[in-house]
Amino acid sequence: MTDNGAPTPADDHTESHDQSVPEAWSNFMREGWDDREAEVPEHPITPWAAARRERLASIFPGERLVVPAGTYKVRANDTDYRFRADTAHVHLTGNQTSDAVVVIEPDGSSVLYARPRSGRDTDEFFRDRQYGALWAGARPSARELSDSLGIEVRHVDQLASGLSANTPTRVLRGVSADVDKLVTPAEGGRDEEFTKALSELRLIKDEWELGELKEACDITVRGFTDAVREWDQVLKHGERWIEGTFFRRARAEGNDLGYDSIVGGGSHATTLHWIDNDGPIVPGELVLLDMGVEGHNLYTADITRTLPISGTFTPLQRNLYELVYKAQQAGIEAIRPGVTFRAGHFAAMEILAHGLDDLGLLPVSVDEALSEDNKTYSRWTLHGVSHMLGLDVHDCASASKETYVEGPLQEGMVLTVEPGLYFQKEDKLVPEELRGIGIRIEDDIVVTADGAVNLSSGLPRTADDVEAWMGQYL
Repeated sequence: MTDNGAPTPADDHTESHDQSVPEAWSNFMREGWDDREAEVPEHPITPWAAARRERLASIFPGERLVVPAGTYKVRANDTDYRFRADTAHVHLTGNQTSDAVVVIEPDGSSVLYARPRSGRDTDEFFRDRQYGALWAGARPSARELSDSLGIEVRHVDQLASGLSANTPTRVLRGVSADVDKLVTPAEGGRDEEFTKALSELRLIKDEWELGELKEACDITVRGFTDAVREWDQVLKHGERWIEGTFFRRARAEGNDLGYDSIVGGGSHATTLHWIDNDGPIVPGELVLLDMGVEGHNLYTADITRTLPISGTFTPLQRNLYELVYKAQQAGIEAIRPGVTFRAGHFAAMEILAHGLDDLGLLPVSVDEALSEDNKTYSRWTLHGVSHMLGLDVHDCASASKETYVEGPLQEGMVLTVEPGLYFQKEDKLVPEELRGIGIRIEDDIVVTADGAVNLSSGLPRTADDVEAWMGQYL
C-alpha cells in the first residue's frame, strides 16, 4: 500500500522513504504532457544484426532461440550499476535497453520483447526509480525501438505467451533469472551448445565491427595522451589521477570503460590485474597502463603501454623494455590466416625465454624451458600473449577450444598481442635491481589476408618513440 492507502504493484521500485502521493497529485501529474514519439533513424547496425540472426537460425533450424539482454545489478542497497546489455544480445540486435529478450522463431523471423517507456496514464513515469522517465530518463517506445533496429517489437509482458507453444527452444542461460524460469532447460546440453555457438558467431568480425573497434582504439589513444598531458597532476596525485583522466575521455567520446583500468606504478605493475589504482607515481620508476575505451556500440579497445615516469628510460629499463618490444613484434609478425591462435604466443615466448637466459635467470636450457612440460620461463612472463577482442574485452570466451585456442586464425579475427615481463619485488631468484619491475606492451591486431594490421598503432611503441611522445608534454 502507498502512504495514502492506494495499492501499488509489488515491483513498482519505490522506496520506504519516498514521500506519499495523494490522489490529487497523482491525477494532476497525469495531465498536460506532450508525449509524442520521436522519428528515429535506422541504426547502422541493423543490416549487420539481421544477417547475424539469419546465420544463427541456420545453425539451429526448426528451433526457437532466446537471448535476453539482462536487467539491472545491485551495487548497494537500492542503487544499481549502470546497465550494460548482455554481449550476445547486443550482437544480434543492437539493443541496449534493459529487460529485453530477442526471440528467433523456427521460421527465421525475429521478435524483440522489450520494456518500452510507460504512458502518462500511470504513476510509473514519476514514481518508479528504476524505469520511470523522471527518475531514470525516458526509455524508447516500442515503435522507436522497431524503427531504429529494424525488428518487430512487442512488450516484454507478452514474452511468456510468446514462448508457450510446444517448440524446441534453446536459451542463453545465466543472463536473466526470469527468462530462465520460463523455459525448461534443454536436455543433452543443448543450451550449452547454444551458448558456445553464440560465442563462435563473434569470432570473425564483419566490416562494421572492425570500424567500431578502430574507433574505440582511436579514442583510447587520446585517453592515454590526456594522461601524459596532465603528468604534473599525475606526479602529485598518483595512479588515481590517470584512472580518472582516462575515464573522462571514455565517457566523453565513448560509452564507458571496456574494463577497470589498470594503472600500476612501480611494483604494482607486477600484479597483472592491479585495479586498486591507489598508489603513488614515483619519478625514476615505470608505470604500466592497461586501459581501453568501450565505444557507444559497446566494442572495446584493450591497449597497454609501460612508460618511464621521468620521461626517459634508465639503461636497465630500456634493455628490458626493448626485450618485451622485440617479443611483441615477433608475436605480431607471426599472425596471419591459417596459423594457430597461439602462434603469436609461441613467437613472443621464444624471444623472452632467450632474453631471460641472457639475464642468467633460467634454471635449465632455453629449449627445455620452452617445452610444454617445463615452461619454467613462465615464472616471469605469467600469461598468454593473446585473447580475442570485440564486444567483450576477453571476447568469445564460450567458444570451443577446438575453434578458438586450438583453431586456426582467420581473416577478420581480432586479437591482442601483449607479452610482458614481471619481476616480483619479493623474488629472490632475480637480481635486486630487477625486483619490482613490470613491463607489458599490448596492441589490438586484426587478421587480414596479407597478415596483420595494428588497430592501435596510433600509440607509440618503441622506447625512442615513447620518450619522444612523452617529451612533447612533460
